Amino acid sequence: MSAKEKAPMAAVGSYESILPFKAIGLDVVVLTGENEGEIGHILNKFARSGYAVLFLEEELFVKHRAAVDEVNEHNDISVMPVPNQKGSIGAGLDAIRRNVERAVGMDIFGEK
Repeated sequence: MSAKEKAPMAAVGSYESILPFKAIGLDVVVLTGENEGEIGHILNKFARSGYAVLFLEEELFVKHRAAVDEVNEHNDISVMPVPNQKGSIGAGLDAIRRNVERAVGMDIFGEK
C-alpha cells in the first residue's frame, strides 16, 4: 500500500453507537440480536479485506473477547473498543493494558 493510500476503517455495534462513525465515512455494520452471532465472521471479513482498524462497541468487545483476541492475534487489523451511548465500561483501558503487557512482558500500568 502506498503512502497515498489509506487502509480502511470500520465500526461494528448498535445503530446508536456507530452512527457517528457512519457520519464520518467509515464502513459500518449494525448488529442486532438477530445477527450478533455472526460477529466472528464479521471480524474476520474485515481483517481479510485489509482493514486497519475496527471500532467495536465495548459491550460486544467484552462479550466476544475470544473472537476479538483471535482476530487481533492472527491479523494486521486492530479491534478497538468504543463506548456506546450509555458511556464507557472500561474495556478500552483494559485492552490497552493487555496489549502493552503482551508487548513489553509486564503490566506497566499496575497499581502500587
